[in-house]
Amino acid sequence: MNERLSLTELQLIIKDSLYLALPDMYWVIAEISEIKENYNGHCYLELVEKHPDEISIRSRVRAVIWSGRYRFIKSFFENSTGESLRDGLKILIRVKIEYHEIYGLSLVINDIDPAFTIGEMALKRQQILKKLEEEGVLTMNKDLDFPAVPQRIAVISSANAAGYTDFINHLKGNSFGYIYYTVLFETPMQGKETESGIIKALDRIASNIDKFDLAVIIRGGGSQTDLSWFDNYNIAYYITQFPLPVITGIGHEKDLSVTDIVAHRSLKTPTAVADFLIDCMNNTENHLVDLGNEITERAILMLEQSKRKIETSRLRLIPGARAQLLSNGKELFRKKEILASASKNRLNIIDTRLAGFSNSLKILDPDNVLKRGYTITSLNGKILKKCKQVKKEDLLDTTFSDGSIKSKVV
Repeated sequence: MNERLSLTELQLIIKDSLYLALPDMYWVIAEISEIKENYNGHCYLELVEKHPDEISIRSRVRAVIWSGRYRFIKSFFENSTGESLRDGLKILIRVKIEYHEIYGLSLVINDIDPAFTIGEMALKRQQILKKLEEEGVLTMNKDLDFPAVPQRIAVISSANAAGYTDFINHLKGNSFGYIYYTVLFETPMQGKETESGIIKALDRIASNIDKFDLAVIIRGGGSQTDLSWFDNYNIAYYITQFPLPVITGIGHEKDLSVTDIVAHRSLKTPTAVADFLIDCMNNTENHLVDLGNEITERAILMLEQSKRKIETSRLRLIPGARAQLLSNGKELFRKKEILASASKNRLNIIDTRLAGFSNSLKILDPDNVLKRGYTITSLNGKILKKCKQVKKEDLLDTTFSDGSIKSKVV
């Protein structure tokens, strides 16, 4: 074919060919990669299909929902699924193929099947849970011991979230006067940054694990769309590996996200989390009071039992003690008599000996010796016992029983 066409003519041929080849409406499965609503109320989307790895893109196309139809589709979809049309959502759409000379190929969306999206969300959730179960980690955080006194709390939330404010006010304004120490690890709680933000917050808490008793993930109320950000494998896996118990209060009354399911405990609202922590403290206090009362009662019982045992032993010992005293008294009296007799005999012996010594002393008394005819001769006051002790001209003193004389040695 040698005919030369203008670009516009070629585009029109393509357009007519598409309309002739694909004149009908088609149901198409796709994932929303990007969605925008302009000031006229039209909704523009970028649709993709990903490879099984859920990362690389297999195909891409632009789509539009015109404002008149978009109002109806949006309302019906949200009422049916509880979800808003958003990035990352898989949808089943009824489309007509359109080709424009300037804007190229696009799909005009006429309808969206909410049942498909609900099924896809449930399927995705089940797939994540099945994977975690196969890996043997699904209940790991639930298996951790929960602290009896949960006072040091790491809070993962957005600082501006009403749920976070409600949680803090409810927790620290408790009527019991319990003191709690909280540290906020701020992170986005919806949108594409939810996953990375929560994982980074968990990492920061884990690096300061000795400062906390547990971690709570607080979000507060929101649409079903907001809940879907927590149907995330990576967030769930991090929680299963986390060394502290994790409590969630994401704020949905009907459904549990995967994050809720793997957490140590899931509660519906942030204030419910605060109530739970207050109840934990109150239960521990009541338990301690009960233990104190039980210890007191047991101590009193033991004292009463001991008193009764002592009284019983006393009554049993009295007759034996009396008999023992009587027996000991007789024995003591007998020993007293023996001791008195032995002492008397000993004293008599000693008296006899003393009398003998006294007689001996009397016999040896110098006066008695002189009376028996003996004399005592001395020289200069010194008694003489031998003759050689004197010499000629010595003056001697001789003592008799009745006096003394002096004599001179010649």
